[in-house]
Amino acid sequence: MKILLVEDEDSIAEPLAEALGREGYAVDRVATAADALASAEPDLVLLDLRLPDADGLDVCRQLRARSAVPIIVVTARGEETDRVVGLELGADDYVVKPFGSRELIARIRAVMRRLQAPAGRRASLRVGRLEVDERSRRATIGGRELRLTPKEFELLAALARDPGAVLSRRRLLEEIWETSWYGSSKTIDVHVAALRRKVGDPSLIETVRGVGFRLRER
Repeated sequence: MKILLVEDEDSIAEPLAEALGREGYAVDRVATAADALASAEPDLVLLDLRLPDADGLDVCRQLRARSAVPIIVVTARGEETDRVVGLELGADDYVVKPFGSRELIARIRAVMRRLQAPAGRRASLRVGRLEVDERSRRATIGGRELRLTPKEFELLAALARDPGAVLSRRRLLEEIWETSWYGSSKTIDVHVAALRRKVGDPSLIETVRGVGFRLRER
């Protein structure tokens, strides 16, 4: 598995690349936004936000516009606003420095596990005009393919497995983010808002106040 590490500080990048290498990952490290955007597409991106030639959020936006590659932001910017913006731009996870290499590796593994359709689940889920294929990880509505991030796809698939049923925020956090707490409750709201925009029908995903969300049956 190839990881693109976008980090300009040698004191952080070098030991992190070594730790990832010991776990069997092939690491390609770059130090600038320009080099990150010019690199061949990896299996996963670790992206610092404070880069010498651009804001890492702009890099995240450009990467997501052209690819569904998983992106984990790794940064010292831990304010809620930064987290929300990063997730809204398409990051799949957000890790604040300082962090342990074991924690980061666990997060990498969690993101990659979610790319695999779980055994025993139906490959194709249909809800009206919406079709979610877990085997190929493609989603279409009315024949139009949706360009979704890995977490957006997982969220849509979770709702599509039981249309009409309300899924609580806690259940979605535990199932998709594998935690019962993730920064703030806005994490799910950001992804739901993005899904509504991409689907083109905001009413398809309904908010059940104080509980969670459900996919409207049609």
